[in-house]
Amino acid sequence: MRKPRRALAEAAAVAVAVLVAFPLYWMVLSAFKPAGEIRSDRPLPWTLEPTLDSFRRVFEQQDFGRYFLNSLAVAGTVVLVSAVIAFLAAVAVVRFRFRLRTSVLVMFLVAQMVPIEALTIPMFFLMRDLGVLNSLFSLIIPHLAFSLPFAVWMLRGFVKAVPEALEEQAFIDGASRARFLWQILFPLVLPGLVATSVFSFISTWNDFLFAKSFIISATENSTLPMALLVFFDDETPDWGGVMAGSTVMTLPVLLFFVLVHRRLVSGLGGAVK
Repeated sequence: MRKPRRALAEAAAVAVAVLVAFPLYWMVLSAFKPAGEIRSDRPLPWTLEPTLDSFRRVFEQQDFGRYFLNSLAVAGTVVLVSAVIAFLAAVAVVRFRFRLRTSVLVMFLVAQMVPIEALTIPMFFLMRDLGVLNSLFSLIIPHLAFSLPFAVWMLRGFVKAVPEALEEQAFIDGASRARFLWQILFPLVLPGLVATSVFSFISTWNDFLFAKSFIISATENSTLPMALLVFFDDETPDWGGVMAGSTVMTLPVLLFFVLVHRRLVSGLGGAVK
């Protein structure tokens, strides 16, 4: 009985994987298709005449390199800053006893439940009052605010799984609290940090809503998702350029995932024992 069930489960897993991967395949395929095949009334799941014209139009776009560096700067800053703050906050809510600690944890969950779209307009006025509209800070600050609750809540489990006896032993051996945090505790919760960093990087890298809302006139501070708007036209959108640009945008995410996938798997598996 176990073999048929296992075969059925594996078949279902393969079907789900194919269903999830098919849009990615179609995006890459459309990036290599000639313009005539993309606009065809009978699209085919293959092409016999692949071309790099769509990629050429993407890389010939003015300031494309600047958009790429802007996205990299915003995503990198959010990942690094949120990782450090989330680590320290998780240590604080687990190791220290203070009033309203439970309320703080509940607030983290409530912050995750609020839709981003509902906060876009209030955050626009906040960025305007702070005087950071049309700058990269107007993208970094909101993404930090939305990345931290999930990161703190997830890292809380990793920090809590580290026995307090280890901390006491480190203090007996003469280690300071700062040395214990960064030389002992930080390596132990690193898988959790990697897992949260992946989610922060993906959400920041692919962001279009905040980039469209907060970067109004300073196009030199636009990010890669905004660069795709160049290929949209009311009459004849350049779908080849859109798909080629989307493919280029996907490559850094895949590269980042490949670099950290081992620690990501161990991080998603649970906290350290």
